[in-house]
Amino acid sequence: MVDFLAENNLCGQAILRIVSRGNAIIAELLRLSEFIPAVFRLKDKSDQQKYGDIICDFSYFKGPEYYESKLEAKPELQDLDEEFRENNIEILTRFYLAFESVHKYVVDLIRYLDDLNEGVYIQQTLETVLLNEDGKQLLCEALYLYGVMLLVIDQKMEGEVRERMLVSYYRYSAARSSADSNLDDICKLLRSTGYSSHPGAKRPPNYPESYFQRVPISPTFISMVIGRLRSDDIYNQVSAYPLPEHRSTALATQAAMLCVCLYFTPSILHTQQAKMREIVDKYFPDNWVISIYMGITVNLVEAWEPYKAAKTALNYTLDTANIKEQSGRYAASVESLRPQVQQLLKEGFLREEIVLDNIPKLLNCLRDCNVAIRWLMLHTAESAYDPNNKRLRQIKDQVINDSKYNPKILFQLLLDTAQFEFILKEMFKQMLAEKQLKWESYKKEGSERMMELAEVFSGVKPLTRVEKNENLQAWFREISKQIESLNYEDSTAAGRKTVQLIQALVEVQEFHQLESNLQVCQFLADTRKFLHQMIRTINIKEEVLITMQIVGDLSYAWQIIDSFTSIMQESIRANPFMVTKLRATFLKVSQNGLFIFVNSPDLLSVSQFYSGELVAYVRKVLQIIPESMFTSLAKIIKLQIADTDKIRDTVDPKQLLEDGIRKELVKRVAYALHKGLIFNPKAKPSELMPKLKEMAATMDGFYRSFEYIQDYVSIYGLKIWQEEVSRIINYNVEQECNSFLRTKIQDWQSVYQSTHIPIPKYPSVDESATFIGRLCREILRITDPKTTCYIDQLNTWYDMRTHQEVTNNRLFSEIQDTLGTFGLNGLDRLLCFMIVKELQNFLTVLQKNILKDKAVVDIFKALLSAVNPVKGIVANASKVYVNAVAKTQKIWPAYLEAIMKVGQMQILRQQIANELNYSCKFDSKHLAAALDNLNKSLLSDIEAHYQDPSLPYPKEDNTLLYEITAYLEAAGIQNPLNKIYITTKRLPYFPIVNFLFLIAQLPKLQNNKSQGMTCRKAADPVDWAPLVLGLLTLLKQFHSRYTEQFLALIGQFIRSIMEQCTSQKIPDMPSDVVGALMFLEDYVRYTKLPRKVAEAHVPSFVFDEFRTVL
Repeated sequence: MVDFLAENNLCGQAILRIVSRGNAIIAELLRLSEFIPAVFRLKDKSDQQKYGDIICDFSYFKGPEYYESKLEAKPELQDLDEEFRENNIEILTRFYLAFESVHKYVVDLIRYLDDLNEGVYIQQTLETVLLNEDGKQLLCEALYLYGVMLLVIDQKMEGEVRERMLVSYYRYSAARSSADSNLDDICKLLRSTGYSSHPGAKRPPNYPESYFQRVPISPTFISMVIGRLRSDDIYNQVSAYPLPEHRSTALATQAAMLCVCLYFTPSILHTQQAKMREIVDKYFPDNWVISIYMGITVNLVEAWEPYKAAKTALNYTLDTANIKEQSGRYAASVESLRPQVQQLLKEGFLREEIVLDNIPKLLNCLRDCNVAIRWLMLHTAESAYDPNNKRLRQIKDQVINDSKYNPKILFQLLLDTAQFEFILKEMFKQMLAEKQLKWESYKKEGSERMMELAEVFSGVKPLTRVEKNENLQAWFREISKQIESLNYEDSTAAGRKTVQLIQALVEVQEFHQLESNLQVCQFLADTRKFLHQMIRTINIKEEVLITMQIVGDLSYAWQIIDSFTSIMQESIRANPFMVTKLRATFLKVSQNGLFIFVNSPDLLSVSQFYSGELVAYVRKVLQIIPESMFTSLAKIIKLQIADTDKIRDTVDPKQLLEDGIRKELVKRVAYALHKGLIFNPKAKPSELMPKLKEMAATMDGFYRSFEYIQDYVSIYGLKIWQEEVSRIINYNVEQECNSFLRTKIQDWQSVYQSTHIPIPKYPSVDESATFIGRLCREILRITDPKTTCYIDQLNTWYDMRTHQEVTNNRLFSEIQDTLGTFGLNGLDRLLCFMIVKELQNFLTVLQKNILKDKAVVDIFKALLSAVNPVKGIVANASKVYVNAVAKTQKIWPAYLEAIMKVGQMQILRQQIANELNYSCKFDSKHLAAALDNLNKSLLSDIEAHYQDPSLPYPKEDNTLLYEITAYLEAAGIQNPLNKIYITTKRLPYFPIVNFLFLIAQLPKLQNNKSQGMTCRKAADPVDWAPLVLGLLTLLKQFHSRYTEQFLALIGQFIRSIMEQCTSQKIPDMPSDVVGALMFLEDYVRYTKLPRKVAEAHVPSFVFDEFRTVL
């Protein structure tokens, strides 16, 4: 008959694929459970208020029209809904595909069973498959894995959260409209069960059996699977555990499968006492805590509480006397095994001949150790006992007392056992590899010795006092031939014959009185030794390795092992060489008994998930090394350089993992930045500078200590420092900028976040999400144009009321000292986002409030007709302008605030660019010069291309311009005023609106010879520099003709007022004209445009007179 798993056996291959996929689905569910977006839990009040209307559970399906109409009624809700969709559709799709694969798995399993019943697979029925060893294993696993999937989903993803995610996916995806979508079935299968994994939560009635019956599976199939699991040893594990007291451990995997499968037929658990008694007697006579899948523990006392038959059967196991007996047995076991294993691990004890002579004893010792460790780890695990359940607490206390449980001793035994297992396995692998070579060499040596003895008795070879003896000569020749004829392939016959040969050599020595000749005796003894070695060598079998693999399984501790982390870390701290023993333990954990079809596309994904989890755990344990190191770093900084040689001896570079160092550095620096940059907005004066100075000292401390340590531990300290600090700052900037983005960058999408070296996230303390946001908002608060006045010539901000200095450009040097180039660059990026938001809000106000107000638009129309043509002069100028300003007075306060905010941020961006450029020229003059030249040459090439399109220009797919921009911004080679922040459409009356706005502000300002334009009254604040830069930035976002018209209107205003003054013989230049001319002067200066731009609208003699006024 064809092998069941042969590639041409469709029946076997089909079920093999299903089971293989089952393990992959569980791995994906466990992987995804770490990535549930917190918003779907709706735990925070803020989340409930913000997203309550757009995140619904299955109540949505009762009346989708009601929910959708609620959204449509409010545009802001629609906008939020759209933003939420953009941010979450990717992760929702991933979750949905995982849920869909669970449903598809059970549908495929049912279809396979139907095919078996209908005879699709020739000569195969359910009965014949269950008679085949592989078929029996696979069918049992298929049902068990489906049960595990359902339990994992309920344990790791709460019912309400699942429902909300499925409803969101349903609303946002196109799947609901496709005909082949089985979304309804998935929703039915995965709707909330009412189960909660929180301790103390009440178990829902008929749980989990009602959940398991949502998709009906053939009762015959379930009954037959349970029958097999009850009666057979489906994995043939008992052969690896010959002792009867180890039977429950041998059948532990099967017991876990049976426990899960029993939920498919709860009637056995409820009423069938005889079956339950049989199950408990076979599988649970001495244990009640089991691992159902990769360390997910279940306590049967709690799990079987609602089922009468199961509970009654288990009571015999839970009898106080039985618990005492089992606990005492394992306590004694641990006491006797510890010295035994330590003796075996002594240097040089486990030699090849000892191992080969004592294989059964060594395997028994391994079995006893692993059984004791398994029982004690499972039955004392915190996760297996609900602290709110009195009975469970009592059982746990009894186990701990009677087994004299000491986690440190148990952990030590685990370490020693893993090390012993590791050494034994490695020796066996090597012996297996060399087995045939050694056997052949022993055979050759033995045969040659016999030939030499034959020659000795021929009388030809001179050997002292040996007479010629033809009989012995012939006999020894025959023995040599017999040894030569031994066949390695037929090990049984060869072994039997070897034993006979040894016996013959003993007898020949006695019968022929050969003891008198020592040399002959030596030859015989050597040959016997070689024959003994051949027997030992032929006994090295792969079965021993397989038994060790089965016995050494530690997959049950995949999660429990975490409770030993602190003990591991303490032992590393006390003795760093403990790491070598831990290596063996981690290898032991890594050998889980998961089954994945070798050719399956899921193999890589599943193994990556579990190895990734293990690597993360190893990192967690070994993190103690860099932690201890960083604790010492604080002391290192204070030590004199003269004393540093003492440290060199205490730090062993091999103990330090670079990733661990990075992780600890990130943790500490991120925490220092989070704590150090929290500001009190009410503090007078601001805490900004003192806190920056303090922070700079802290960062310098970290930096200097890193400089010291790099030589001792052989790492590139400066490289690590720059990479990690830049990552922390860039990540925080990214998170802060998320508040300005519709499509947020989630942690798992961020290029700066890492799973191995995670950047911690702290809860926000104010409106900012991170320290960079708090720093930025504090700078904006203290340089607010409503309370301060910026003097451009001095690069300084003064308080409008007290005229005291608030801050100056030293602030940016301080930020450079504290956060470095990355910090300034990040601050600059954040200001860009803020400017964009401010401009967008401003344009919305302009379009919705100002340009929709008919009365205001009429004033603009009237003014436009009054000033046409712009080249001319406005008659009765004062009256025309004053009237227009007076009628539009109410719209300017909001306009002014927005313009000044943009201007203020542009000043800050200019200061940042200056600081970056200065430090770049100072610290890296060659880079600064190279970037400057490259920038100029690129610009001239681009200008040349626009004049002559045949000349080259970077293609669309060329990233040169994009990449060079990042370098230029980091080096401060940029002008923020030339940036285009937003895309705009044509706006009616735009030049006249801005012109009117400007002349409405001029009466609030006065010209001061030493300080330029300043505010007249602190009660009505206007700051000149932010006003000019804000207007300039706003105009820059539109077509240049708008700026042209705006400047022409200002020129016309100056000419008209001057004309009026001349006709009325007013000698002094009016202050408004001075302000308007000042604006033109500053406009030309800031934009670096030629003077003729302004002189095109105002005669040069007016400018000359204006300068005499200055």
